[in-house]
Amino acid sequence: MAAIDMTRPLNGFGFSLARLFGTVASWNDARATRKALSSLSRRELDDIGLCPGDIDRIAEKRR
Repeated sequence: MAAIDMTRPLNGFGFSLARLFGTVASWNDARATRKALSSLSRRELDDIGLCPGDIDRIAEKRR
């Protein structure tokens, strides 16, 4: 999981870069989650209380 130091105020260009980095990191986290869950069989998903239709909802919830 990505982390951004929010203890310092960011102005102008730095703020834009921080926001861009955060967006890319969130997208990558969702992509990795989606990939990991998609590799599971229906039975494995059922064991953890999910169905294949839940994968996108779970991946996007992390954002």
